[in-house]
Amino acid sequence: MKVLFLSPGYPAEMPYFVRGLAAVGAEVLGLGDSSPGALPEMTRKRLSGYLHLPSLWDEEATVEAVRRWAPARGLDRVECLWEPGMILAAHLREALRLPGMTVAETVPFRDKESMKLVLDKAGIRTPKHHRAKTAAEAWAAAKDIGYPTIAKPIAGAGSADTWRCNDDAELDRALKVTRHVEEMSVEEFIEAEEFTFDTVCAGGKILYWNISWYRPRPLIARQNEWVTSQTISLRDPEHARLAGGVAMGRAVIQALGFKTGFTHMEWFRKADGEAVFGEIACRAAGARTTEIMNYSCDVDVWTGWAEAVCHGRWTQPIERSYNACILFKRAKGEGRIQRITGLDRFMAEFGEHVVSVELLPIGAPRRNWKQTLVSDGWLIFRHPDLATTVEIADRFSTDVQLFAG
Repeated sequence: MKVLFLSPGYPAEMPYFVRGLAAVGAEVLGLGDSSPGALPEMTRKRLSGYLHLPSLWDEEATVEAVRRWAPARGLDRVECLWEPGMILAAHLREALRLPGMTVAETVPFRDKESMKLVLDKAGIRTPKHHRAKTAAEAWAAAKDIGYPTIAKPIAGAGSADTWRCNDDAELDRALKVTRHVEEMSVEEFIEAEEFTFDTVCAGGKILYWNISWYRPRPLIARQNEWVTSQTISLRDPEHARLAGGVAMGRAVIQALGFKTGFTHMEWFRKADGEAVFGEIACRAAGARTTEIMNYSCDVDVWTGWAEAVCHGRWTQPIERSYNACILFKRAKGEGRIQRITGLDRFMAEFGEHVVSVELLPIGAPRRNWKQTLVSDGWLIFRHPDLATTVEIADRFSTDVQLFAG
């Protein structure tokens, strides 16, 4: 099988999916705007061809370039796991007459208002919501929904440009800082814990699934610099308190007609146990979440996805042995990393559970915390007991600090 993979070098998880495709016997060809020499080695070693374009985002020109390039290569599939490229991938499938999601099938995964309208029709609980193309429409939506409300991009990813607005003044401020966003979704704010429902599917059947728990919810982390974000891939996703989210996740995939590939859904669990839909994308979760999914089950989700896409199956045994947690650390101060405190003591106490430490080294420039989810580095650990997992995560959050200056 010959697979055209969009943006095979970026984001950081993409080379692992390229590796997964090669591991299940696919011949992988790449399409991207990075020069061939700039591609990660893991990607370069596994590509049998690469079409380099100055930009992918002139869709008409990109489709025409691929249409001229593809016939001699006998492509069987077009795959993309990066949010901005989903619609482009669908256009390419239609132009090349290849199987997979069409543009019409992809739009509800990118357009949050279309997404929720489909789910409303299916009887799935979504937040009250309105599309807003103008400030006047946003004000009208907020008046209908009531405060607090959420304003976020219709076609956004993660929590970028997402604002909780508690009153008129905060909505006014949110609209001013998001003027560059063409369309907004104005929604009911759901006071709740936030989880994911991640799947790998083939032929409409869920072959692998995962639930991760955000501590705190991403919106809080996005708006407060001092927060150390935690994502925990849960060992027991079948726990009774999560059953509503699991049932809803399955219903969402069915309602949207998803067939083959990765999905990443976010949902809320209110204090009374009600599950409320957040949003869904037809891609893998970002911010290294696929890594903690691997560590939770001792599987290779990247290769599992590739096997599902190419062969319609998942053959790896799934034994949920651990809660796996990734923590993203932000330095205090500005400039370059000057020192790291508390890490040696933390490792002495909990190092047997730690599987990866990727903090910025001394002397490295601090990253802009508003523009990156991975902040100034991360640590991954795993433990079979959830209470202990939470304790270790909170100890790292408070006891380990990075300082910049």
